[in-house]
Amino acid sequence: MASADSIYIMDNTDRRIVEETQSGLPLTPQPWHEIARRLNLDVFDVMARVKAMQSSGIIRRIGAVPNHYKLGYRGNGMSVWDIDDADIREVGQIVGALDCVSHCYHRPRQGEDWPYNLFAMVHGHDRAEVTQKVADIATQLGVKQRAHKILFSTRILKKTGLRLTGQGPATGHRAA
Repeated sequence: MASADSIYIMDNTDRRIVEETQSGLPLTPQPWHEIARRLNLDVFDVMARVKAMQSSGIIRRIGAVPNHYKLGYRGNGMSVWDIDDADIREVGQIVGALDCVSHCYHRPRQGEDWPYNLFAMVHGHDRAEVTQKVADIATQLGVKQRAHKILFSTRILKKTGLRLTGQGPATGHRAA
């Protein structure tokens, strides 16, 4: 495993592997073999490079990403919370560990009109379910939360993760 001070430099082959897999692995019995075939690489080299990128933190995880809308979770809302800065790490870990939360971020406050510094996407089948889940979170946090709101989406304009393109130099990443 890479040390905290090491830097992993992605080369063009690493970038090609990421580009080929970032939209999902092929649905075949041996997906790494298919990726290697597509890129004209040795399958063992592909797997070793993916493992090295995972060890360095460039790739955090490989897993299924279900479409929550197609699964019936349509009441999704970004909950925003006013949390004392001294408690943000503890509260973020509590909220981030909840099954109904897909992602949780600490973000800077934006003046007196926007005191919220913790953002957590809460998923439910409808808005009523999300509202109840957020109320349950507020109860669980007690006095650690001073205020909260739910921001419901009205329409999806774009929904993808970060995508690399074939452009740009190889990147360095300090391993965590």
